[in-house]
Amino acid sequence: MMHFSTRAGFQCCLTLAAATLLGGCAVGPDYHEPAAPKVSGYTSEALPAQTASADVAGGETQNFIQGADIPSQWWTLFHSQPLNDLIEQSLKDSPNLQVAQATLRVAQEGVRAQAGSYLPSVQANFSPSRAQNAGQPAPTLANNVLLFNLYTTQLNAIWTLDLFGLNRRTMESLQAQEDAQRFQLEAAYLTLTSSIVTTAVQEASLREQIAATQEVIKINNEQLDVMRKQFDLGQIAQADVKAQEAALAQAQANLPPLQKQLAQQRDLLTALAGRFPSDNSVPVFDFAGLQLPQDIPISLPSKLVEQRPDVRSAEANLHAASALVGVAVANRLPNITLSANGGSVATMMSQLFTPGNQFWSLGASITQPIFEGGTLLHKQRGAEAAFDAAGAQYRSTVITAFQNVADALTALQSDADAVKANLTAEQSASESLVIVRRQVELGAVSYLSILNAEQTYQQARINLIQAQANRLTDTAVLFQALGGGWWNRTDAAMPPTATTTSNEY
Repeated sequence: MMHFSTRAGFQCCLTLAAATLLGGCAVGPDYHEPAAPKVSGYTSEALPAQTASADVAGGETQNFIQGADIPSQWWTLFHSQPLNDLIEQSLKDSPNLQVAQATLRVAQEGVRAQAGSYLPSVQANFSPSRAQNAGQPAPTLANNVLLFNLYTTQLNAIWTLDLFGLNRRTMESLQAQEDAQRFQLEAAYLTLTSSIVTTAVQEASLREQIAATQEVIKINNEQLDVMRKQFDLGQIAQADVKAQEAALAQAQANLPPLQKQLAQQRDLLTALAGRFPSDNSVPVFDFAGLQLPQDIPISLPSKLVEQRPDVRSAEANLHAASALVGVAVANRLPNITLSANGGSVATMMSQLFTPGNQFWSLGASITQPIFEGGTLLHKQRGAEAAFDAAGAQYRSTVITAFQNVADALTALQSDADAVKANLTAEQSASESLVIVRRQVELGAVSYLSILNAEQTYQQARINLIQAQANRLTDTAVLFQALGGGWWNRTDAAMPPTATTTSNEY
């Protein structure tokens, strides 16, 4: 510890401070934003301009528009006002979104708190006391008073100079962590909206499947009534009636699982909206109220890393890890602290600020770690390993992002083909059922033929409904995979590109 109580000491402190401000450096790696992957497309094969089409709801042609931007409220492309209203309300009430918002505020306050380290720390102190001294060998006060009051007031100031950028690197890391939390908030926003859309589609699908199953049950009931009358007249065998009863029971057994799934989807949709399952205010969704988006904007691959919230969050974590390497290095280097102390002391409050009672001091200290048992070295190596891990995690997140888009694009093409094929199968099965029922009535075929025809029609109808739902769901998944258009929101308040810091020294 070196103390200076003269004007020369004061000038020395100022010189050290000026040298720090003008010539200070920030040790550790300077962060540079990773370059976008050098790929020209999402899939190994060229993406067709459009999908196949089918003459049924949800079978429309979808056009892939390369390089087009994604609207911020992409779910409006499904043209469902109840869906729009539910999402708008859910964005206000969702606890998960509120958690992400509060976590962001925590990170913001952490940055603001660390910013105070750039400034001196100043504390005021007032210490009153009462004491009695011994008369021998000598009293403390000049007036020989043994019993007295003592009042001391003073200001203490301490300023740690950021000579090697310890505070700057710490601030850089905290700001990057704040960015990571911002993108986590956008990821939560995107997850919530896409989950509501896919859950609404699943609900609509289950309602259609329940309706189709109930239709099949009705057909089987009608057929069973006819067959029982024919059996009473001796026209058919009892085995035929029993076979029809088994078919009816099988159709009825398919209904409860669908109803259970529908109830669970309703509960999920209500929870996503931030409400309790007993709340009946969530709208009901069916296929008639949902339209398949036909013009699908496909962002350029070079833009995906800027638009995916999870990628941007991983990049911010990489930036934070880079800065923490600098923090670990700076902790191994000298640390300079300036201090100042001034005040006044008196035995009477009225004399506290009179001339002659003031005192002051200036000081500076330089601390250089010499031996820490390898602790600081290994902390630096640990920070470097964490930086490597964050880099690998970033690359993994980027690869996963491209995989998500490729999977969604492939799924949309396959879904369109599936809708077309299942529509043909459903139409053929329906026509076959009508023909077989007529043949049975004429006695041309056995009743086993109508059972097979009914089962084929039922399965074809369910397959078509599921194919229609898959197409709607995978369209929402594609919008989510492409980032959801958060950058077009006026309330997003997100940085346009990842924070880049370069500190020369």
